Amino acid sequence: MDLFSKIKSQLDLLKRQEKQLEKLQSRVDSCTKQVQRLQGQVSQIQLALGRIESRQLQSLNSHKAAANEFQVFSQWGEDGIIQFLLRHIPIRNKIFVEFGVQNYVESNTRFLLINNNWSGLILDSSEKNIDYIQKDSIYWKYNLKAVQAFITKDNINDLLSQNSVTGEIGLLSIDIDGNDYWVWEAIHVVTPAIVIIEYNFRFGKEKAVTIPYDEQFVRSEAHYSMIYFGASLKALCQLADRKGYDFVGSNTAGNNAFFVRKDLRPEVIRSLTPEEGYVIGQFREARDRNGNLCYLSLPEEEAILASLPLIEVG
Repeated sequence: MDLFSKIKSQLDLLKRQEKQLEKLQSRVDSCTKQVQRLQGQVSQIQLALGRIESRQLQSLNSHKAAANEFQVFSQWGEDGIIQFLLRHIPIRNKIFVEFGVQNYVESNTRFLLINNNWSGLILDSSEKNIDYIQKDSIYWKYNLKAVQAFITKDNINDLLSQNSVTGEIGLLSIDIDGNDYWVWEAIHVVTPAIVIIEYNFRFGKEKAVTIPYDEQFVRSEAHYSMIYFGASLKALCQLADRKGYDFVGSNTAGNNAFFVRKDLRPEVIRSLTPEEGYVIGQFREARDRNGNLCYLSLPEEEAILASLPLIEVG
């Protein structure tokens, strides 16, 4: 076979491969659209079920946070607790802010956005996650702004101000798996009616401790176990009191605490001490040095944390 024939043969092969790739891409695009349609249908079902649960719990009229739990888009039962608080707390500005939302498919404020038609600002450190959110149909259907940012105690107020979120807002949700205590302590440009913040149940209910502030803190890099992060519930309750908030309960998973501004808390929702509202988490997310789940007991987790630096606050 001469050189010209070889080149022609290679070109023909490339053309056939190109056509095959076009067919495969067409199938991928078709599958992607089908997945998106299914996700939309699942979202509608979740929304409908959430609205039904909300009405049922409202009729029970329990004033305990955990008794009002239900999950729509939240990881645990935060959707229901938020709806419970909204039934009793007057909200002047129906605006929320949530940090650490990943791709926002699972979050504390998505049901609030869709069901209650609030507006909101969400922040995440991943550009990929923010791109996903901005391409989601939720981004044009609702008044939502997604911003990529690595949050520190020094930039959080500027981030809020630059995105026109200042003064009274309805809800602030903080879950950045690290400097949560220090970031909330630093915030002064917004005064939320409700604050949701993650606590690390492994620190117990008696210690007021947090990890030392590290501007570059990343949970997965701080310690291989992935359980060294955040602050104890007592530390957050003491901070909340100084900032003018009452602790009103935890979710039954034992990782999120709920606070209401003192001037807005109704008498039917009782203020709790850390000891009264503390819940021990039962989920086991500790990792070994190879990154595998190792299902440690609480005493084993506490032994790991005892060797790592903590700061007593209060």
